[in-house]
Amino acid sequence: MSSTKTPAERFDLTGKVAVVTGGSRGIGRAIVEAFAVAGADVVVASRKVDRCEAVATAVTEATGRRALAVRCHVGRWEDCDALVEATYRELGRCDVLVNNAGMSPLYPDLPSVTEEYYDKVHAVNARGPFRLAVLFGTRMSEGDGGSIVNVSTAGSLRPDPSDLPYTMAKAGLNALTLGLAAAWAPKVRVNLVMPGAFDTDIAQAWPPEQREWAARMNPMKRMGRPDDMAGACLFLASEASSYVNGAQILVDGGAFRTL
Repeated sequence: MSSTKTPAERFDLTGKVAVVTGGSRGIGRAIVEAFAVAGADVVVASRKVDRCEAVATAVTEATGRRALAVRCHVGRWEDCDALVEATYRELGRCDVLVNNAGMSPLYPDLPSVTEEYYDKVHAVNARGPFRLAVLFGTRMSEGDGGSIVNVSTAGSLRPDPSDLPYTMAKAGLNALTLGLAAAWAPKVRVNLVMPGAFDTDIAQAWPPEQREWAARMNPMKRMGRPDDMAGACLFLASEASSYVNGAQILVDGGAFRTL
């Protein structure tokens, strides 16, 4: 046999430190919880520190793992720098970064998109992940290596007028992933997960008929749930994906299978 490790051992994150942005709710929280159950100490980062602290406390009580809450507005360059410093100061290392934070406020039509709106959406969905990936990736490469997982959207493959600034920014995140996959290899792997329609806060703002359509047209006959992302991210974070680098993995129930 080529490996003496069991599947469970290859998915084990014991001794690792994982940072998850947008980690206080939805997909981010599901990823935080999955990583902690797999043995990692976790950093829960988002704009509202009280929510981060609540998740961190719940994770520690449930798993016994250390969980650090950090306030971080990913759209602000200085907050990204501060998150990196807080992680290394408090936990001494980072082995996994999940760039999960995102935003896509609704707008009535394309001409109503303001410069402020456009800049804010791009700052959170593309610029911040760039800064975090570069800082964490550089430190990972100088240490024991690691894994970066960027959370994009299946919509970046087939953009729609209803969320165009968002899908444009996520397309930039796709490009960032491909570019960084060669930046620090083989010590640092960089991969991408592309969720389809998920039942999160963003989708809660959709009209009911749009939510119903998203579930009905999917081969799985439902929208994604936050837990559906946890397995894909755990795979990419762990040794189980040691030869996966620069991959773009759809987690969409098959909705975009025709591409």
